[in-house]
Amino acid sequence: MTTTFITGANKSLGRETARRLVEAGHTVVVGARDPQRGRAAAEAVGARFVQIDVTDDASVEAAAADVAAHEGTVDVLVNNAGVSGPQTPAEELTAADALAVYDVNVFGIVRVTRAFLPLLRRSANPLVVNLTSGLGSFAATHDPDRVEGRVVAPLYTSSKSAVTMLTTQYAKALPGIRFNAVDPGYTATDFNGHSGPQTLTEGTDAVVELATGGPGGPTGQLRDRHGVLAW
Repeated sequence: MTTTFITGANKSLGRETARRLVEAGHTVVVGARDPQRGRAAAEAVGARFVQIDVTDDASVEAAAADVAAHEGTVDVLVNNAGVSGPQTPAEELTAADALAVYDVNVFGIVRVTRAFLPLLRRSANPLVVNLTSGLGSFAATHDPDRVEGRVVAPLYTSSKSAVTMLTTQYAKALPGIRFNAVDPGYTATDFNGHSGPQTLTEGTDAVVELATGGPGGPTGQLRDRHGVLAW
């Protein structure tokens, strides 16, 4: 049985990932900051809930200890939690704004990965999937024919560039664990007022493919539902 832990899994992409992996036979642990929403999501998809605030060291360590006590190992870690940041003109952005975005999108991944490494190392086929975005891709954001090329969001986009680089560096530094970054694509979620043309199922295709792919899969890649991406 494959055990999967997902952060930010009480709604949208995280919840749909949890639903699909439960359906695929995984033992899924839904991680979320809000206990009421997290428990409701876990019950709805047939998973177990563990509270986790990725911006809080003690909360992250407590979540890892909870999983160690109940599941004992983690085969797949999905760092899904993320925030879009303030809808503020670039000239009005502050360092505090930047810290708040990076604290979830980037530093949260560092916190969770560090805390869950002992559990991943107990797995015969450990995998970490970090949710990034095409908005963090230099190739995509410099292409005027792509939607990413028309978006201006300095903090969110730069944080997702950092996520992709962080992922590839972890893949080099920890060769016993596969690390990949996934761009869900322009999916209808709360982030974009549900304006994205993709469904939640389409937006989770790449994560599910990696999580159910078995041993010998890729590492150090940026992928979407169609394959490997330039970044």
